Amino acid sequence: MISSEAQREKISFVIPCYNSTNTIGRVVQEIKEVMNNSMNKYDYEIILVNDGSPDGTTYDAILELVKTEKYIKGVNLARNFGQPSAVMAALNQATGDYVVCGDDDGQTPFNELDKLFQKIEEGYDLVEAKYAVREKRSLFRKLGTVLNESMATWLIAKPHGLELTTYWVTRRFVVDQMISYPNSFPYLGGLMLRATQNACNVNVTHRERLSGKSGYSLKKMIELWLNGFTSFSIKPLRIATWVGIIIAAGGFLYGLAIIIMKLAGAAVNAGYSSIMAVNLFMFGVLLCFMGLIGEYVGRIYISLNNAPQFVIKDYQESDEM
Repeated sequence: MISSEAQREKISFVIPCYNSTNTIGRVVQEIKEVMNNSMNKYDYEIILVNDGSPDGTTYDAILELVKTEKYIKGVNLARNFGQPSAVMAALNQATGDYVVCGDDDGQTPFNELDKLFQKIEEGYDLVEAKYAVREKRSLFRKLGTVLNESMATWLIAKPHGLELTTYWVTRRFVVDQMISYPNSFPYLGGLMLRATQNACNVNVTHRERLSGKSGYSLKKMIELWLNGFTSFSIKPLRIATWVGIIIAAGGFLYGLAIIIMKLAGAAVNAGYSSIMAVNLFMFGVLLCFMGLIGEYVGRIYISLNNAPQFVIKDYQESDEM
């Protein structure tokens, strides 16, 4: 007879860590409190991934937690690979029936995890937290969020109205599909939504950061946006094709109109400024789309060279696992 203990389902918490020496302990403590109270019917593990933190002490803090707390795994990446790759490194170590992803800075309200699992119990495969009121953010981060959401809706068929965040829970089969992705540029939203469209949002509270500031610079935001833009859709290339067709057709019609006007004896002024303006516009469009095509080709080249998503330098887990 199988014991009731053997039938308990398990939750894996995956948390990418970056300069979180002063915060990760409090995050882990909150998870423990939640799992020992409102979520105590589940077993759990916590996977902490140091994503090449420049502070030099984040992994030391993780190792201390591994030594003193049950069910904690510590992963140290050889360098900074970015948050999506750090999450993928954690997913590859996760063994739970469900996986919960959250932040390392205290902003994620793990005390509201039961709200997300209520939707899982209703039959959803992916539940994304939605922040009705967010912390104060810079204009470019707000713009980046809007662009990212719009892009995901159009390019990867994100369900209309679904908001993608860094706090989510999903089922095991979605994780298995995600970690089967071998290429160098993972886009988490695309990986999840190509596995399932059975997803929803749950409103939760967005907290202030416990300390420090966001690790997302403008450069990283653009890189993240490009990953989603080029990894899971060829629609941008089709746009380039149609723009080229439209401009070529416009040029042909304009040339035809000039010929007709000449044959009709009308005076036609060929101005230097207008010619330069058209040339600059055309060359600008061409260079833009050549750059876009270069992004695709470059990513193909890097993937063919088997560039890794992440490189694990060290791995530790509690002796009480």
